[in-house]
Amino acid sequence: MVGGGQGSFIGAVHRIAARIDDRFEWVAGALSSDPARAHASAAEAGIARSYSDWREMARAEAARDDGIDAVSIVTPNHLHAPVATAFLEAGIHVICDKPLAMSLAEGEALARLARERGKLFALTHTYSGYPMVRHARELVANGTLGELRIVQVEYAQDWLAEPVEADGANKQAGWRTDPAQAGPAGCLGDIGTHAYHLATFVTGVAPAALSAELHTFVPGRRLDDHVQVMLRYANGARGMLWASQVASGAENALRLRVYGTRGSLAFDQESPDVLWVTPLGGVAQRLTRGRVNSAVAQHATRVPAGHPEGYLEAFAQLYLDAALQIEALDAGLPLPPESRLLTTVDDGVAGHRFMETVLKSSASDGKWWPVE
Repeated sequence: MVGGGQGSFIGAVHRIAARIDDRFEWVAGALSSDPARAHASAAEAGIARSYSDWREMARAEAARDDGIDAVSIVTPNHLHAPVATAFLEAGIHVICDKPLAMSLAEGEALARLARERGKLFALTHTYSGYPMVRHARELVANGTLGELRIVQVEYAQDWLAEPVEADGANKQAGWRTDPAQAGPAGCLGDIGTHAYHLATFVTGVAPAALSAELHTFVPGRRLDDHVQVMLRYANGARGMLWASQVASGAENALRLRVYGTRGSLAFDQESPDVLWVTPLGGVAQRLTRGRVNSAVAQHATRVPAGHPEGYLEAFAQLYLDAALQIEALDAGLPLPPESRLLTTVDDGVAGHRFMETVLKSSASDGKWWPVE
């Protein structure tokens, strides 16, 4: 692991998730650039080989007979591309937190490098790991909803409703609102990309054009904390996406509704074991994890119906699928079909394409731009 030292929320999440299915063992890490903090963090996490420089870690691990198979990158955004590049060039598979990089150009360069080196580059779009999200994707793909008409997705939080970054005490708020570390997008890059990915993952299609507005509600904040986007699809369907980190009272309210000519579905991340499906003119059906029979949902289900699965298990699903693909790639075998829904560097490139189009549209007062 690179990043994820003491006090890191996402570092701990990755470490727990990777262990859930017993497919990974944490053996090396550059958890901090400060040597004392790096070694203390590694000791707490049970990681034997500790580094304070990720460049040294890439070189040293590549040279060992028992070196790491993959690296997990959980740093602030500005380090994703340089760290991933170093490990790919060292011949090591990459699992990276999103967003992929700081720009579309950086993301495209990473995608090319991963292909050239024949290495897995998994991107942790967590919510695609939920069994009911994967089942929703199957329902759209098999025509249960008919032709796509309307896509509505939203992601609301309130943790940045006040200027919590101002006093420097909240490190997460500090770097996520700093353009030098987060990139040109705030709320858009942090959770707007999650909303966009969820909508495209479930529907199987990306919008052809969009009109967007970014806004910053908190005075003095340097990046957006609210985004709203209208979407047009090639088949004539329409959509809306909004994401906000200043929606007072909201916790982690990621919600998706998809409407077609024959029916609709609705998913709420805060109740991830449930998917609502309603046929046109029919009765709403409450589908639950553990009771649906699609292979993609069963592959992502660990415990019997009625025993809740949630965020950590969704994260673990990405690590399980990554393990299956790494084993296949290293053995020169085809990728296992059950791992096909793993989110990768290509999803990251698509996310950057979306972000750059939103930024252009917002800068031009909501002008419609093609998503290219």
